[in-house]
Amino acid sequence: MRRRAFIGLLGGTAVAACPLGALAQTPSMPVIGFLSGASPAPWAAYVGAFRQGLKEMGYAEGQNVAIEYRWAEGQYDRLPGMAADLVRRRVAVIVSTAGAATVLAAKSATSTISIVFSAGGDPVKMGLVASLNRPGRNLTGVVVLTSLMDAKRLGLLREMVPAATLIAVLANPRNPSTKDQLASIREGARSVGQNIATYEASSDAEIEGAFAKLKSMGAQALLVAADPVFNARREFLVALAARHAVPAIYEFREYAVAGGLMSYGTDVLEGYRQVGIYTGSILNGKKPADLPVYQVTKFQFVINLNAARALGLEVPPNLSARADEVIE
Repeated sequence: MRRRAFIGLLGGTAVAACPLGALAQTPSMPVIGFLSGASPAPWAAYVGAFRQGLKEMGYAEGQNVAIEYRWAEGQYDRLPGMAADLVRRRVAVIVSTAGAATVLAAKSATSTISIVFSAGGDPVKMGLVASLNRPGRNLTGVVVLTSLMDAKRLGLLREMVPAATLIAVLANPRNPSTKDQLASIREGARSVGQNIATYEASSDAEIEGAFAKLKSMGAQALLVAADPVFNARREFLVALAARHAVPAIYEFREYAVAGGLMSYGTDVLEGYRQVGIYTGSILNGKKPADLPVYQVTKFQFVINLNAARALGLEVPPNLSARADEVIE
């Protein structure tokens, strides 16, 4: 996608054309603060789904609602300052997406402004809501179950590469959800007697180093843990897996479309659409406490046959039969 077209897609030109905060000073037009731990380019489709949800509730960006975007681009230490800035600008709603750190930063910044989150883990365990049905306080949102599905991904990877005696796990140590993710993966591995080795990385250099190490240690397959930092680097990760000839499984369909071997996860576009619907509902007068946390229940299992052939793998018939999509 060309840079100019992309900026237009995200509404960046509208924000850049006026001073920061000017939109928030327009009394006739509510302002949404969109806080993300990720980068804008990989999230373009998700922002589009969010806008679709807003549209269904009667709101169109630039017409009767404004959006101020804050992208941490994987640098989670920037999130508290960004959240505080949105609070100072008195936005009507804060949408917090792409990682537990983003949601926790928004929660810490305000107890009065409504927050709609997209969470990959358990929002009750994270302390975001009192319960899924009765969130309480000023937060509600959507659970997309990304970090809760890693153990399932491990099982699918073992079916694809049944002879793998050692499976590597790539995780981001800066993600607050990583500890629980790894605990779930290790428990799943213990239950089936699978040896795993964990490699931590959060930058391009660290990711490249992790691939070199896991290959030298003889890992025969790779599970890339759910993480916004990795999602923003999906093409980079897929290219490294191909270069090192490591069969890998990822969380979102976009990885398989980019050439990755397999992906398994929820329909994230549907999740972001629902975030838009909840945001519009709050702008229409609903309170977060009255909106139950929405759980995305549609899962997508995708296999890329071209990637399998390049790796010399024969996809088990029972595995391909269970796939929601097989990319030729």
